[in-house]
Amino acid sequence: MQNTITIAVDAMGGDNAPGEIIHGAVLAIQEKKNIKVVLTGDENVIHKSLSTYNYDKERIQVVHAPEIITNCEAPVLAIRRKKNSSIVVALNMVKNGEADAFVSAGSTGAVLAGGQLIVGRISGVERPPLAPLIPTMNGVSLLVDCGANVDARATHLVQFAKMGSIYMENVLGIKNPRVAIVNIGAEEEKGNLLVKETFPLLKNCNDINFIGSIEAREIPNGGADVIVCEAFVGNVILKLYEGLGSALVKKIKTGLMSTTRSKIGALLCKPALKETLKDFDASKYGGAPLLGLNGLVVKTHGNAKSTEVRNSILQCVTFTEQNINDKIKKNLSNNE
Repeated sequence: MQNTITIAVDAMGGDNAPGEIIHGAVLAIQEKKNIKVVLTGDENVIHKSLSTYNYDKERIQVVHAPEIITNCEAPVLAIRRKKNSSIVVALNMVKNGEADAFVSAGSTGAVLAGGQLIVGRISGVERPPLAPLIPTMNGVSLLVDCGANVDARATHLVQFAKMGSIYMENVLGIKNPRVAIVNIGAEEEKGNLLVKETFPLLKNCNDINFIGSIEAREIPNGGADVIVCEAFVGNVILKLYEGLGSALVKKIKTGLMSTTRSKIGALLCKPALKETLKDFDASKYGGAPLLGLNGLVVKTHGNAKSTEVRNSILQCVTFTEQNINDKIKKNLSNNE
């Protein structure tokens, strides 16, 4: 019999809260039998939304958290002042062992600050990175870091590479994942000071499969399984990726609807095109885990709909079942 995995979900965070968040939680427990979801937030609002669904009431719990942290608030100050917020209450559940993981579409700053202040870092982890999966021609790649550490050092990037490799091998099942550092050219001597300092350190790591530099244009082609960079570069890559993907889909739709002939062609190719575009839908891969914490914290998009919330919850199951944090601890202790 499978062990039940408990996931605390911030029901009040995100542009589409609480409706889409709650719907995602219901979808998740319907898909996986070993999940229990704890929704934190205004209990009256949550119960009202839950009343519209048929679900196993033993597997969704509501914990009252009357305060909400908004994107306009200073993250650290909000975490310290709003002890009864949906984010803080849920993070404390992870800290206290009442939940195995936490998912939120709310304030990124508050989730990052709360993850470190409340859940805490694994011993030896210098900076926890945000690590989303991004679609490529060959499947997916892990982008580390995409938003947590703008002013990272070389030693931080080395840890990002190690944690990213552990994640890809154990969660995605990619054996000996290829690791590359984002650069402006393939040559070893290219790059800024951070890249030049990090490159030889990665090259000398025996526990990762470092393949060298990767240019941004090679990322969509699946040039590496783990893509290492500091958060400024990573966030630019992620946002451009999302924006360009959306723009291309719109242009394709406009072109297909431009003439009678193209409309006929669109009807013929619609099923194949729809199936192909599914592979480049980032929401199917869930959220971005904050790697290197004592518990699992996952940040999903602020505009996440129910499908992405469901997938973010399901992603926590694999992470927990594969004991990713224990593997990270073991790796770091072996390299001390």
